[in-house]
Amino acid sequence: MNDSNPPGDAPGTQLFPQFKNQIYDMIAGEIDGLTDEQLDFDSDRWGWSAWSIRRNVSHMASGDFRWLLQRWGKRLFTDGVPHVADLDGILSAEFDRRLDENVYWHIDDILAVLRRALDLSWSVLSQETVASMQAKTLRVNIGGLPWAEVHPGGARGGVNVDSADATQADVTLEATFRHRYFEYMTHLYNIQRLKRAQGLTARVEVPFEGYWAAKDWDRSEA
Repeated sequence: MNDSNPPGDAPGTQLFPQFKNQIYDMIAGEIDGLTDEQLDFDSDRWGWSAWSIRRNVSHMASGDFRWLLQRWGKRLFTDGVPHVADLDGILSAEFDRRLDENVYWHIDDILAVLRRALDLSWSVLSQETVASMQAKTLRVNIGGLPWAEVHPGGARGGVNVDSADATQADVTLEATFRHRYFEYMTHLYNIQRLKRAQGLTARVEVPFEGYWAAKDWDRSEA
C-alpha cells in the first residue's frame, strides 16, 4: 500500500504496489517448508486458531476473485467478466469463503490459485487510475470488520457507512483494494500465530496496520 497521494491520472498500481509480488512472496516465504501436520494444525482454544494455516491460505487465494468478479464484476468488466479456469472451485459454495478442498488441498495448488488471484488484482489495478478507483463505489455488507476505524478518514477513506445500518457501506474501489491488503496482512499474522502455537518461528515482518491493528482486535497468543 502506498501512503503517498499519487496524482489522479497515475495508474492504480501506484496505490498498491504490493499486489505485484510482495504479498505472494510474504505468504509463500512464511509457509515454505512446513509439513502437512504443521499446515493443518488448528485448535478450538482461540478464535484465531479455528482455521489452519492451509485454510487461511485457501481463504486468501479465494478472496480477490470473490471481490473483483462476484461483487465488482459487472462494474469493472463492462465487456464481460473474464474467463477464469475452474471458477466454481475457486468460489466454492460448499466451503466457507475458501477454495474447493476436494480439488485444492495440496499447498502448491493453493499457492498457484493465490498467484492467479494476485495477477487478476494487478491486471485490474493496471487498467484503473487513481481517480477512477476513488470515483467508483459499490454497496457492500462490511460485516463485523472495523472498516470505518482502520480506513483513513476524508476522501481517501472511501468508506461511507450507512447511518441507518452499520453493516452496510458504500466503498470505493480504492477502499476495496485497501480492504484486500488489510485482509492479507491480518491472515498472514494469523498464520504466524498458528506457527508460534506450534513452537515455530515467524519469518516475515507483517506491518502493524489494518484490521489486526484495530483497537479491539484479538491479538492473543498461544
